[in-house]
Amino acid sequence: MALNKEVLKYLKISRGQIDAIIRMVEEERYCVEIANQILAVQALLKKANLNILETHIKGCVINSFEQGDSSAKIEEVMSILDRYIK
Repeated sequence: MALNKEVLKYLKISRGQIDAIIRMVEEERYCVEIANQILAVQALLKKANLNILETHIKGCVINSFEQGDSSAKIEEVMSILDRYIK
């Protein structure tokens, strides 16, 4: 599976924001500011994850259907979605 530029963009922005959050904690910044930044990173990671799952479904899962061996791929996706929802 080839990761696309959008996923890499989300991950790199997340990395930068996490570094900023660490500095905020070290500087003992206002808790609500820190919490808001953490939520922003979570949203970016969620977007990246959904993009990766979409790529997987459109590639690997469809391919497994075409080859007649889809049950394992469906279980993989269902397992991820189950964890995603919780």
